[in-house]
Amino acid sequence: MRITTALLMASTAIIAQSAHAQTVAPVADAAADGADIIVFGRGETRQVQEISAKDIVVLTPGTNPLKAIEKLPSVNFQSADPFGNYEWSQRITIRSFNQNQLGFTFDGIPLGDMSYGNHNGLHITRAISSENIGSVRVSQGAGSLGTQATGNLGGTVETFSMDPAEAFGAQGNLTYGSDDTWRAFGRVNLGSADGIRGYVSYGYGSTDKYKGEGVQDQHMGNAKVVIPVGDAKIDGWLSYSDRREQDYQDMSMGMINRLGWDWDNTYPDYARAIDYADRLNDVDLVSNSGGSPFPDGRLDYSGAPVGAQTYPGNVTSADDAYYDAAGLRKDWLGAVGLTTPIGDAATFQIKGYYHNNSGMGLWATPYTASPNGVPMSVRTTEYDMDRIGVFGSVDYTLGIQNLSVGAWYENNQFHQARRFYAFASRTAPGLSFRDYPKNPFATQWEFDFTTDTFQYHVQDKIDLGMVTINLGWKGFKVTNKAEAIVQATFPQGKIKAEDWFQPHAGFAVELSPEAEIFGGFTQVTRAFASATTTGPFSTNQAGFDAIKDDLKPETSDTFELGLRYNTPVFNGTLGAYLVNFRNRLLAVQVGSPIQGLASALQNVGGVRAVGVEAAGDLKLGHGFGAYASYSYTDATYRDNVFNSSDGTLVAAIKDKTVVDSPKHMLRGEVNYDQGPIFGRIGVNYMSRRYYSYTNDASVPSRVIVDASIGYRFTDKIELQLNATNLFDKKYVGTIGSGGFGNSGDAQTLLVGAPQQFFITAKAGF
Repeated sequence: MRITTALLMASTAIIAQSAHAQTVAPVADAAADGADIIVFGRGETRQVQEISAKDIVVLTPGTNPLKAIEKLPSVNFQSADPFGNYEWSQRITIRSFNQNQLGFTFDGIPLGDMSYGNHNGLHITRAISSENIGSVRVSQGAGSLGTQATGNLGGTVETFSMDPAEAFGAQGNLTYGSDDTWRAFGRVNLGSADGIRGYVSYGYGSTDKYKGEGVQDQHMGNAKVVIPVGDAKIDGWLSYSDRREQDYQDMSMGMINRLGWDWDNTYPDYARAIDYADRLNDVDLVSNSGGSPFPDGRLDYSGAPVGAQTYPGNVTSADDAYYDAAGLRKDWLGAVGLTTPIGDAATFQIKGYYHNNSGMGLWATPYTASPNGVPMSVRTTEYDMDRIGVFGSVDYTLGIQNLSVGAWYENNQFHQARRFYAFASRTAPGLSFRDYPKNPFATQWEFDFTTDTFQYHVQDKIDLGMVTINLGWKGFKVTNKAEAIVQATFPQGKIKAEDWFQPHAGFAVELSPEAEIFGGFTQVTRAFASATTTGPFSTNQAGFDAIKDDLKPETSDTFELGLRYNTPVFNGTLGAYLVNFRNRLLAVQVGSPIQGLASALQNVGGVRAVGVEAAGDLKLGHGFGAYASYSYTDATYRDNVFNSSDGTLVAAIKDKTVVDSPKHMLRGEVNYDQGPIFGRIGVNYMSRRYYSYTNDASVPSRVIVDASIGYRFTDKIELQLNATNLFDKKYVGTIGSGGFGNSGDAQTLLVGAPQQFFITAKAGF
C-alpha cells in the first residue's frame, strides 16, 4: 500500500505539470470555474452552505453525503469506515449539538434524527444512492422555518435528489478497492424536455471489514419521475434499501493500549467466544451481573477468598471481545408531490410520503445463556416502523413581501422489542449474524409506540432592495404514546411536547455587489423520542410517572452575525454565533450498554456555545482551485448535575467542555479540473475531543489526508482513483458509540479506518 500511496502522490504532482502544458481559458471562462461547488447562502439571513453534486461525485462512489459536508465550518462528522456508511459508528455534530439534536430531510421528507436506534426515520444512505444526489444544504443554526423537523436545535441538513435528465441516457459505475470492496451502480434515464421524464437506478456495494472478519453490504434501488401537467408539476420518488453490516468491537483507550488498534470481535473464532463466556459465568470467581472480575482478596458468593478471574493474553474481561454483532435494516420510502401556481402571485406545494422499516441490532451476549447450555445467546433489539405523513405550503408574493404558510403532519407507528435467540451448540453457532434470526426463546420487553406530529409555520420575507428582512415563527405539538405488550420494567403511558410559538427573525444587508452582512435569531424546541432505548420511555414506570407531567423539552436560542463576500474569483463567509441551550435532558445509564438496564431521565441544566466560522473558495485559474474552512467552538455545560430526588451531586461538570465538541476544526483542499485530468487532495484537522462529562477522558487531535485523481477519456468515460487516510494515520474515529459517562475511560470508542484505495470506472451515454 505504501507503493500505491507514492503513486497517487506522484500522480497528483503530475496534475500541476500537465496543467502548464495545456492551452487553457482565462479564469472567468475556465471549465473548472463555471459552477460553484460550494454556495455560501447569498441573500440568506442565516448561516447556510450548499454542496453540489460535483463535490460528491469525486468521493468514492457510495460514500455517505454527510462525509462531503464535513469540510464545512462547525460540522464534525465521524465514522469507523472509509465511506461514512457504517451506522453504528456514524455520528455528526454541528456547533456542539449531537445528531439527536439536529434535523435531517430528503426532498423535504423528514428523516428523523437518523440515529442507529431508528425510531423516527431512516439514514440518508438508506434513502438515496450517492450518485443520485443533486445537492446537500447545511444550516448551522436551526434551518428554515419550513423544515420538517422537531429536533433541529443545533442545525439542519437537507439533501435533495437530482432531477431526471431531459433525454434518454444511461450511467454505469464499477468500483473495486481495499478489503475486497466492490460497488456497482447503474442508472437509466428516460423522457423528454416537455414530457414525462424519470430515472431508475440500482446499486450494490460490499466490503470486508478492515479488521477482524465480517462483511458490510447494501442493495439500493431508486426511482424518480417528473410529470408536467400544464403549469403544474407532479414528482414521485420510490426507494428500497437492504443493508447488512457486521460490527466492529467498541473500544476504550485502555483496550487500545492493551490490545492494539487491530483488536476486534472474535468472529469467526466461536471457540474463543465460548471460552470468554465460560470464564465470565464461572460464579465461583466472578459476578454474573457485571462482567468485571472481583479484585484480589474479595470473597466470592460462597464466602471463600478468591483471586481475580483470568483470561488469555491481555484480555481482562469478556467485554473485551464479543463473538459478533450486526445491524440489519430494510426500508421502503415513497413520496408523491405536486407543485402548481395559483394565479400569477402564488405557488402551492404538497407532498405525501410513506416509510416502512424493519430491522434488528444483533449482539452475541455472554450475559444471557441459551437454554441448551451454551453460555451466551443472541440479543436483539428489533424495529418495525410505519410512517405516513404530508406537508405543504402556500407561497404568495405581495409587492415587496413573500409570504409563506405551511404545515406538516405525521403519524408514526413504531414497534420495538428486545429478544433472545439460542446458539445451536457449544461447538457450532448454527446461525449467521447477517440473517434475521427466528424462534426466540425469550422476549425481555416489547412495546408499540405511536407518535403524532403536527407542525406549522408562518414566514414573511420582505425585500427592501439593499435590505432583506425575514420574520416568522413555527409551532408544533408532538404526542408520544407507549403501549406495553411485554412490559418488564419499562413504562407505558403518554407524554407530549408543545410549543406553538418558536420565533425567527433575520436580516441581510447588501453592502456592495460583492459583500453582504447577515444576522438573526432563532428559537427552537425539541420533541421527545418514542422508544424504549432512548428518551422518557427508557426509564422505569415509577420514573416515567414522576417526570411525564413536569419534564421540559430541550430548547435553544441561536444568535448569528456574519459577512459574505462573492466575486468570480473568491467566494467566502465569516460568521460568529451564540447559542443558549436550556433544559438539557440526560439519561443516566445503569450498567454496561449490552445489559440494557433502565436509565433515569431528567433536566440537568444548560449549555452555552460561542464560536467563529470562516470558509473560502478560491479559483486560482488554469483549472486550479483552493478551499479552506476553520471553526472555533467553545461549548460548555452551565450547571452541575444533581440527583432530582435527593439533591446529591452526580457530576461536577459546570464549565466543562461539551463531549464530542472539538474547539478547533480546520479543513483545506487543493483541487484541479481541466481537460481530461481532475484531482483533489484534502486535509482534515480536528483538535482534542472529550468523551466524559467531567473531561477526564479524551482522544487526541488528528490530521487525516484524503486524495483523488481521475482521467476523462471522453465526456462519458472516465477512470477515478480515491485514497482515504492517505498516510495511514492511527486515530479514534467515533466517540460515544456506547454513550458518555461522567468520568473515566469507557468502552465507547471506534477506531478510524486505515489507509484505503479504490478505483472506479464510469461510463455513460
